[in-house]
Amino acid sequence: MLDMLRREILTLLAAAPLYPQQGSRQSLRLRARSRRNGLAVDSDLHWQPASTAIIICDMWNGHYCQNSVKRIEEIVPRMNHTIAKARALGVRIIHAPSSCMDQYENTPQRARMKAARAAAPPVEIAKWCYLDLKDEAPLPVDDTRQPCDDGVVGERVRRYTRQHPGLTIMEPDGISDSGQEIYNFLEQESIANVAMMGVHTNMCVLGRPFGIRQLTRLGKSVVLARDLTDAMYDPREAPWVSHERGTQLVIEHVERYWCPTIAGADLTALDDGRRS
Repeated sequence: MLDMLRREILTLLAAAPLYPQQGSRQSLRLRARSRRNGLAVDSDLHWQPASTAIIICDMWNGHYCQNSVKRIEEIVPRMNHTIAKARALGVRIIHAPSSCMDQYENTPQRARMKAARAAAPPVEIAKWCYLDLKDEAPLPVDDTRQPCDDGVVGERVRRYTRQHPGLTIMEPDGISDSGQEIYNFLEQESIANVAMMGVHTNMCVLGRPFGIRQLTRLGKSVVLARDLTDAMYDPREAPWVSHERGTQLVIEHVERYWCPTIAGADLTALDDGRRS
């Protein structure tokens, strides 16, 4: 009986309009933090929900690094809360679990992204955006040899098949790991603003073809949700700080060279002074 009632509720929710605020002139007020001469500088960004998307980067259902899995598990419920609130305001949600598209091939979310009108990007969309010293300094953490902080590091093999099941995918959302598909969709929907969240900050969040480096080069206004991300860093490597401090250093690097950061709560309410 309870299962039947739950299915009926989910059916009603799926059929209900999920963008009740799209006609509103109210905006999201993002308290954006950047770095200037090493110091944090705060400013406000005002984004219309209908012109804004969230991209969830590589929040997989497994990873070879078990400590990373534990931290992802901690992020998932907070991220799910954020995207649910943002979706209800009219923000578009794009799930991007790389190399898992086969799991979603017959879903409307996958079809939506593939069907977006082709758009010519102003710069090439790379398969991976590597660090370029013309654009930024070396990363503040050494992730080149061993980025996993497990006590005993296991073999680097694929341990994921799809996005983490704790992250709810709704009918209006999109699913893609293609930089071109995502760009097509953003252009088709007149989306100029993108909030990035997910893992790992110093790797996929920066480097993917839908990541911060690429989106910035494509002319999008980008922010990173600094409380909904995590770096891949082992304190046994330079600069020999805690994992938490290593993640903070990477976030500060992003703030200095690429884009501002925000708190995820900034995406959950219109600019009436309230956050939920």
